[in-house]
Amino acid sequence: MTTATKRKRISSGLVVAQKVFVRSRNGNALKVVREHYLREDIPCNSKGCEICANLYVAGPTGEIPHPVLSSDPLNIKSEKIGKHYLVIDTNIVLNAIDILENDKVFYDVIIPQTVLNEVRNQSYPIYMRLRTLTKNEDKRFVVFHNEFKASTYLDRKTGETINDYNDRLIRETAKFYNLHLSPTGIKTLLITGDKANKLLAAKDNIMAFTVHEYINLLPNSEELKDILPSTESFDKSINEIKYPEYYTSARLMGGIKNGSLYQGNISVSSYNFLEGTVSIPSMPKPLLILGRENLNRAFNGDQVVVELLPKNKWKKPSTEIIDEEIVNKDGVGDDDDKELIISDKERKLLTQEAIKAQGAESEEERIVPTGRVVGIIKRSWRLYVGQLSPSSVRKDEVVSNAPKNVFVILMDRSLPKIRIRTRRAKELIGKRIVVAIDSWESNSKFPSGHFVRTLGEIEDKDAEQEALLLEHDVEYRPFSKNVLACLPKEGHDWKVPENLDISDPQLKKRRDLRDRLICSIDPPGCVDIDDALHAKRLPNGNYEVGVHIADVTHFVKAGTPLDQEGASRGTSVYLVDKRIDMLPMLLGTDLCSLKPYVDRFAFSVLWEMDEEANIINVEFTKSIIKSREAFAYEQAQLRIDDESQQDELTKGMRILLKLSKRLKQKRLDAGALNLASPEVKVHTDSETSDPNEVEIKKLLDTNSLVEEFMLCANISVARKIYEAFPQVAMLRRHAEPPATNFEQLNDVLRIKKGLSISTESSKSLADSLDRCVDPKDPYFNTLIRIMATRCMMAAEYFAAGNFSYSEFRHYGLAVDIYTHFTSPIRRYCDVVAHRQLAAAIDYEPLHEIHMDKNKMDLVVKNINKRHRNAQFAGRASIEYYVGQVMKNNQSDQEGYVIKVFSNGIVILVPKYGVESLIKLEVMGDVNSAVFDEDNYSLSFVDKSGSKRSVSVFDKVDVSIESILDDFTGKRRVQLYLK
Repeated sequence: MTTATKRKRISSGLVVAQKVFVRSRNGNALKVVREHYLREDIPCNSKGCEICANLYVAGPTGEIPHPVLSSDPLNIKSEKIGKHYLVIDTNIVLNAIDILENDKVFYDVIIPQTVLNEVRNQSYPIYMRLRTLTKNEDKRFVVFHNEFKASTYLDRKTGETINDYNDRLIRETAKFYNLHLSPTGIKTLLITGDKANKLLAAKDNIMAFTVHEYINLLPNSEELKDILPSTESFDKSINEIKYPEYYTSARLMGGIKNGSLYQGNISVSSYNFLEGTVSIPSMPKPLLILGRENLNRAFNGDQVVVELLPKNKWKKPSTEIIDEEIVNKDGVGDDDDKELIISDKERKLLTQEAIKAQGAESEEERIVPTGRVVGIIKRSWRLYVGQLSPSSVRKDEVVSNAPKNVFVILMDRSLPKIRIRTRRAKELIGKRIVVAIDSWESNSKFPSGHFVRTLGEIEDKDAEQEALLLEHDVEYRPFSKNVLACLPKEGHDWKVPENLDISDPQLKKRRDLRDRLICSIDPPGCVDIDDALHAKRLPNGNYEVGVHIADVTHFVKAGTPLDQEGASRGTSVYLVDKRIDMLPMLLGTDLCSLKPYVDRFAFSVLWEMDEEANIINVEFTKSIIKSREAFAYEQAQLRIDDESQQDELTKGMRILLKLSKRLKQKRLDAGALNLASPEVKVHTDSETSDPNEVEIKKLLDTNSLVEEFMLCANISVARKIYEAFPQVAMLRRHAEPPATNFEQLNDVLRIKKGLSISTESSKSLADSLDRCVDPKDPYFNTLIRIMATRCMMAAEYFAAGNFSYSEFRHYGLAVDIYTHFTSPIRRYCDVVAHRQLAAAIDYEPLHEIHMDKNKMDLVVKNINKRHRNAQFAGRASIEYYVGQVMKNNQSDQEGYVIKVFSNGIVILVPKYGVESLIKLEVMGDVNSAVFDEDNYSLSFVDKSGSKRSVSVFDKVDVSIESILDDFTGKRRVQLYLK
């Protein structure tokens, strides 16, 4: 229970509300009193208000804020509304963020602090979108701190629910604005998604509307109705299916607590949209979820609650490729198992059997524990891209403004169609469109959503590129004026001061390293140069080795709009033909970039190393450097190899190369993994950006040179910041993979090649991978490393206080502690690590936002997601451009079979770094197929009438074409067996 007992005024003019919390510990009541400071000098932010004119005071930067809300807002004459501002509640933000972002409606909007806090707690992505709206000067959205203004703060009533209390605070904000602005003639409307809140607002003489009612009042309402949330638009008589109802919140929480239910993120198979898995810590393998009803409306990535099915319902993972297109045609793959009720005691016993069953290998024991989704903790819903299903709109249909239910087929085949209601169905056929999901009712086979906007024609380059970014949730909009205002006012004319002996105490702390022969080594054409290196022999025979990293935090100060934008984006995203920057280009490619021949601020790690690359000591310092040269990898390699080059810079590079080889050997000896991924480079026309060639990336010794010293710097920094900040140090870990992750790969290796992979330790894994060779095929070892990489756990960022030291270990690198420090231009983790290191060496104090463990948890959660999305976006970009290269060309290449299903195979083509599914109907006679699950092979009669058999690891000749997928409208690479 919580109540506010009394208020008192203190000498500064602030009012203090005492909040009393009563908690129960061990059966005893504990009274906690907290003070909540209230004030009246919080301005309303209206340009038309003269009362608040003197309340705008200078902030920390000296700048005086100005009112945002227009003095001449929208005037609606119907309903006697007139000029007005809008106050929105939490439901509107969560369910109608798309229309709030629309540039044709919703201007002069007041967001109560209560709403902002509720949105942040319920959906961080939507919270960030709302924050972006407050930075858009044209939209005029303002946050009003109603909980700190004495005249809008209310005490919580005894027994009042938190939702009712928050609604009352929001209504009080609307009441305040109506009274406060009455001299201006500007009214304030409450836009709410809660019927009870609307009725209570009417009792308080507040004009309140639902978002649908408000849109109907606008002159352009017809075109706006398509982008309204579907809650009030769909026919409630839809009765296509009967999904099991989700358990109540109390039952879900109770079940998780007593161990009868399990919580985790669901992953839906990319080859079978009716199969999912949920990783559960107590089980060695993920729990299998099979069938439409057992998946129970879960979307890929949702945080779900699952329960174990009875043992007689456990099944083997599917060996069949199933997509929605096939299921909708003939119903294949639907699982109609009825609801099964078992007791908590039985389920606990089943859990023990499940763990035993998942360690088994025989044919009978391939049956694995199977579960069903009984609740959704958190939806992963975002904006989705797709095309209107052509069958939704008949060509002979008369064009009408009447709304029509249609289906949108998403670009991701693992996701179901979305039902939307639109008046523009005919207009949208053949377009790439963006939709949002609003709900998924238990009587509907498909989720319901609404149209957001059109990207352009299918296959239009710009539309497809934007679709790619949206599909992977990449923030690509231009930086706002607030963000750009944080950049140095001198812009491109900014320079490092020549003389360090000036009044700036921070500058005096920097070490002048401009005499060192420093250079950078990067990919060709790199302009955002994060790192540079140097090495020289010391009088005692050892070496001074330096890694110098762009000092981004000199320009990006914690807590500023620029910093908040970097934290939100999390990482730069590299596509084939463009880069989506984490920070504005002025910093990334100019002021922070360690370009040659100019002075730059840096953060340097300096080691003394002996001949064997053993670290004698390490020093960290903010510095000033002057790079002598910016090399591409190949240029640096040629210079090192050219014996005629005997200048000191080249000698330093040779020292670096020698030491890097010893560092690498030490890592490998310790068990570091040398894994692989299919890496290709797409060459594009310099003028048109059209793709014209694909090649496999070549790795030189200089690639490894840079990598080794970056790894060494990251390890050294990780140790230092953990020592200084054991609870909040920004670190990166890579968990040891369960042995069960390698079961299938080991099984097929044993059957096909008589080989095996050991997973006892990273050292044994690395050694066994070295032994996986085929004397007749040099690529085989690379193929196994690619497949082994997919059995690994994903590396993740974390705050040190969340794990014990033994769990910090980076399995792939075989080190006990690690972080990312070396790329602050393109990764936000590195920005935080720079600030923590600066504080650790007493250069400057650490900002409070990086001392707060809860805030750090939010940061790492976001950057983990952004890092993962950036990787997927980069791969999707390569896949798109390979498709464009092949659009007018057919190519015959070698490929390797990496998966075999009962009705298709998956082939990896090294030349293009792509893998593609070939369905059985494309290869030959479906009825002739024989699938040998034990031997991972598929036999069939091919198109020529000949018998054929393919197995995992087979090398095959394929013909490659680029086709337009009729179902998704997405261009993809299609392979054909030759």
